[in-house]
Amino acid sequence: MTQEKWSQLRQRLLKTVGQNNYTTWIEPLEFDELEGGVAVFHVPTNFMGNYVSQNFADLILHEFTLSGEPVQRLSFKVAANSPVRPARAPERAEEPFVELTDLNEGADTATSAVSTPASNTTGQNTMGSLQAAPLDPRFTFDSFVVGKPNELAHAAARRVGEGGPVTFNPLVLYGGVGLGKTHLMHAIAWELTARNPDLNVLYLSAEQFMYRFVQALRERRMMDFKHLFRSVDVLMVDDVQFIAGKGSTQEEFFHTFNALVDQNKQIIISADRAPGEIKDLEDRVKSRLQCGLVVDLHPTDYELRLGILQTKVKQYGTTYPGLQIADGVLEFLAHRISTNVRVLEGALTRLFAFASLVGREIDMELTQDCLADVLRASERKITVEEIQRKVSDYYNIRMSDIIGPKRLRSFARPRQVAMYLSKRLTSRSLPEIGRRFGGRDHTTVMHGVKRIEELKQTDGQIAEDVEMLRRALEA
Repeated sequence: MTQEKWSQLRQRLLKTVGQNNYTTWIEPLEFDELEGGVAVFHVPTNFMGNYVSQNFADLILHEFTLSGEPVQRLSFKVAANSPVRPARAPERAEEPFVELTDLNEGADTATSAVSTPASNTTGQNTMGSLQAAPLDPRFTFDSFVVGKPNELAHAAARRVGEGGPVTFNPLVLYGGVGLGKTHLMHAIAWELTARNPDLNVLYLSAEQFMYRFVQALRERRMMDFKHLFRSVDVLMVDDVQFIAGKGSTQEEFFHTFNALVDQNKQIIISADRAPGEIKDLEDRVKSRLQCGLVVDLHPTDYELRLGILQTKVKQYGTTYPGLQIADGVLEFLAHRISTNVRVLEGALTRLFAFASLVGREIDMELTQDCLADVLRASERKITVEEIQRKVSDYYNIRMSDIIGPKRLRSFARPRQVAMYLSKRLTSRSLPEIGRRFGGRDHTTVMHGVKRIEELKQTDGQIAEDVEMLRRALEA
C-alpha cells in the first residue's frame, strides 16, 4: 500500500463522507504501514483515533477491499506510539468511551445532533463534523404556526437562526409541554446549518449532557469531553431543568457556558419554566441563563390551536386525497383540546387514519366516537367558582363583590367578564351560571356575555383582560 494509493482512497472517502467529515476526521490520518492485514495510522490524539475507529472503520476497510488490499483491521497510534484500540471487520471491539454518536445508550435518541448538514436528499441528517442522530425534518420555521402566545419566541428564534453577530446570549426558551420549544430548537439548527454548512451546531438534551459527562469521568477522558463541548460554534441544550440538583454536572455546564460565551459562541437553552423558578438549579447557573434573552412560550389560545389544525389538514391533503372534513370539526377540536399541541396533533392524525380506514367523512359523530378517550381526558375541569376567584384576584376586588348585588361599574364589569368566561370555559347552562352569581336570572347572564363579546371588538383593554384570564385558567 503506497502513499499514492492511500491518497486515491482518501478521495473516494471524501465523496462518501462529505467535506466536513473528511476535513475533520479523515484528512488528519497519516498512513504509516500495512503489515499482516493491519493498516496502521498515526493520529493527533487518542480521541480522534477512537472516534474514527468507532465511526469510519467499516467504511475505510471497505475502501481497502475495493482497492484490492488484504486489510482485516485498522490500528491507530498517537505521537507517543501508544496504540489506540484496533478496529476489526466486520465487528467492533468494546468501546471505552461512548461518543455523541452512541445515542441509544441511556438518553433520549430523538434529541441529539451535531450538525453542519451537507446535501441531504434522504431526509436523514448527515450533519456535521460528528455523525449524530437526525434532527426532525418536520421541525422547521416554515412548519411552525405563529400566533400571539408564541410570536416573540418565534421572532427571537428566527433572529438567532439567521446567524451573524451574537446579539443576545444565551437565548432561553421556556414553557410547558407541547408548546413548541423543541420545534423551535430544531428549526434554529436547520436554519443555521442551511445558511452556513461549515458551522458546528451541537444539539442535545440536558440529560445527554449529564450522561456524557459521567461517562467521561468514569473513563478519565475529561479533556476529550471539554474539547468536544467547547469547540462547537453553537451549543443547544434542551430541557436544562434536568441538571438541577446534579452538582458536578452543573459545575461543568457552568464552565462550558463561560468558555463558549468568552469565545462569542451562541448558546440556546430550553426549559419547562423560567430559569429563576427551576428548583435546585445553582444561583450562578440561573444568573448565567438570565443574562441573555429569556422568552416565554405561553399556553396556546383558541386561534393558534385552530391555525395549527388547519395547517395539519393541508399537509394531510396529499396523504389522504379526497378525504372530507365537515364544517365545525376543527373548531370543536381546537376548543376541547386546549392544553397540549402534541395531543391536539395526535388526535387529528388518529382521526384522519380512522376515517381513511372506514371510508367515511370526518364529521362530528365520527370525531366523538374516534376520539372519545382523548376528549374525556381533555375535558375541562374549570369551575365557575374558580373563574370567580381568578377574576376577583385579577381586578383586585373581593369575591363577594363578584357574586353580590352591588351594581357599581367597578364590580359590574368584572362580574360580566366572569359570566362570559363561565359560559365559554364550562359546560354549565345559563340558569346554572346565574345561580352561582347570587341567584341571578339567566337573561342577566346572557346580557353580560353579549356585552363582553361586544366590548372585545371595541375595547382593547377588555379584550386583553379576557385573553389573559383565559390563558391563566387554561394553563
